[in-house]
Amino acid sequence: MTKTKKSRDGILPITVKRFGSTDENTFIRGFTYCSNETFFLLSMDSIKEYTIDLHTHSITSYDGGINAKQFEQILTNHILDFVAITDHNQTHFAEEMHKKFGEKIIVGEEIMTTEGEIIGLFLTNAIPSGGTAQETIESIHQQGGLVYIPHPFETIRKGVSQEVLQKISKQIDIMEVFNARAFLQRKSADAYSFASKHALPMAASSDAHGVRGLGSAYTTISGIPTAKTLTELLHNGSRKTKNAPLYTLLYPTVNKIKRRL
Repeated sequence: MTKTKKSRDGILPITVKRFGSTDENTFIRGFTYCSNETFFLLSMDSIKEYTIDLHTHSITSYDGGINAKQFEQILTNHILDFVAITDHNQTHFAEEMHKKFGEKIIVGEEIMTTEGEIIGLFLTNAIPSGGTAQETIESIHQQGGLVYIPHPFETIRKGVSQEVLQKISKQIDIMEVFNARAFLQRKSADAYSFASKHALPMAASSDAHGVRGLGSAYTTISGIPTAKTLTELLHNGSRKTKNAPLYTLLYPTVNKIKRRL
């Protein structure tokens, strides 16, 4: 929308980009001529916050169960603004969703290394499992991606150990300091302490394997996340740290049974 004013009003049209669209608004030469509508729009832009979940599993994970329609509904209903789909050792579902929803879907992968699970974000190609933590990190960074450490210190869910984390600390981009499915092993305090000590960006994530796990934990950021901006946005963000409903712990088991049947 473009509003035309006389030159004496001191207002010129400029373009403001938003999600998937471009709007024409007005640029104010002097505060005297700032309309209430324009001031409101500019103020809303300056305080806009987005919710982001960096750890989720779709139906293509061997134990995942979130389908394309459910991801779409989560985005459409603004339960989350951005979602990283981080299936086990594969990226094809995430890539298809990214083609459909663009920047709202981050292509990720939860990669099983010989020393625990590591997530790559903003990937362009799937990374094979079975490498060392160092080899996997190098593969992620070669693609221009970010290294995200999920459920660190946990043994039940194959988290990366303290010893390994110390070795790779300078190559970690983001540390998961809250996982909504951490009921049996609660390592949030340890993860937060490690991230603080090494000045790492922190995130809270759902690790959802079913749709009802989404929206339980996430991070709020103030801008559009990219491989270049996300770490800084997380440094200045805030985290919602709520455990998912207890019954959602059964999602992985139920999903695996469904596949066998």
